[in-house]
Amino acid sequence: MELTARKKQILKIVVESYIDTAEPLGSKAIAERMPEKVSSATVRNELAELSDMGYLEQPHTSAGRIPSPLGYRLYVNELMERKPISAEEAAQINDTLRQELKGTDQVIAKTGQMVSSFVDYPTYAVADHTADTTVRRFELIAVDSASVMLSDSRVKSRLMQLSLPLEAETLPQISHLLNTHFTGIGSAEMNAHLMNLSDQVSGQWFLLLNQVVEYAAELLKESQQHEGFTNGASQLLKFPEFRDIDKAHDLMHFMVDSKEQLPVPADGRAMQILIGPENVNDALKESSVVVASYDIGDGMRGLVGVVGPTRMDYATVAARLSYFAESLTRMFGKHELPPKENEIQ
Repeated sequence: MELTARKKQILKIVVESYIDTAEPLGSKAIAERMPEKVSSATVRNELAELSDMGYLEQPHTSAGRIPSPLGYRLYVNELMERKPISAEEAAQINDTLRQELKGTDQVIAKTGQMVSSFVDYPTYAVADHTADTTVRRFELIAVDSASVMLSDSRVKSRLMQLSLPLEAETLPQISHLLNTHFTGIGSAEMNAHLMNLSDQVSGQWFLLLNQVVEYAAELLKESQQHEGFTNGASQLLKFPEFRDIDKAHDLMHFMVDSKEQLPVPADGRAMQILIGPENVNDALKESSVVVASYDIGDGMRGLVGVVGPTRMDYATVAARLSYFAESLTRMFGKHELPPKENEIQ
């Protein structure tokens, strides 16, 4: 059955009314909101056909119709009017982003808080690696005969206890070997390169080289593990969809304890909207997620997502989230944000 312009207009009215009120809209009220004159009887027929097509649902026999996930999907893809943020909203967001932040990790953590305060929904934020983390340059600094400080521009400096004593004057030679063979590659490749050098480096030096490379590989793996941050999970309780305490608790529990399973934009998209059953995890099947990414640089992107009921105000959330993401990308691109805490420059 063809989805006519009239059906689309009716669906748009139903969706936007339900987003605002969480209550079904009757055929008479819909008819009054239609741009052209149409009778209530005609609207009822169109509502019935939209239900047969799967765009509307009728929770109870006596209840009116509400949007289905398919109806929300059509609305988001075709019917939703893009809602640019106001100059006042832009100024508020920019003022918030100018707050003094101590490092990239804190920027990511605070981003979720800032977005949650502007959209009035729970949020999550995390860093995602788009490329393997590698060592740019090794620098070994003697602390005493049995320990050195290992530093790199992308890995936090760490004190390393040596298995064998090392003369300070040999450090430049060890550093040269490391910078020649072990920069710009991932931890797996480091092990292969180390084996290739086993016949070229003397026994004691090889043991030291092996220890440094293994330690560096551990630091690389550690640097790729970023904690996720969630904010405002209790805001779910204000929505009628979550008056069921058990239902609200399950989703809040998932957001707090299973952050690593929250959605990320697929295929490098700047933004993605997942509605109800489109979410892979069962905990989100009756919710919607709008998630956006921003470029941090150095093969990393930040992610910030908004979680709410399927009748979420998609237009407002998408507009504000998009503006946040674009602003953060510009800030990172201009190097206006400080490096992560304890990271060596």
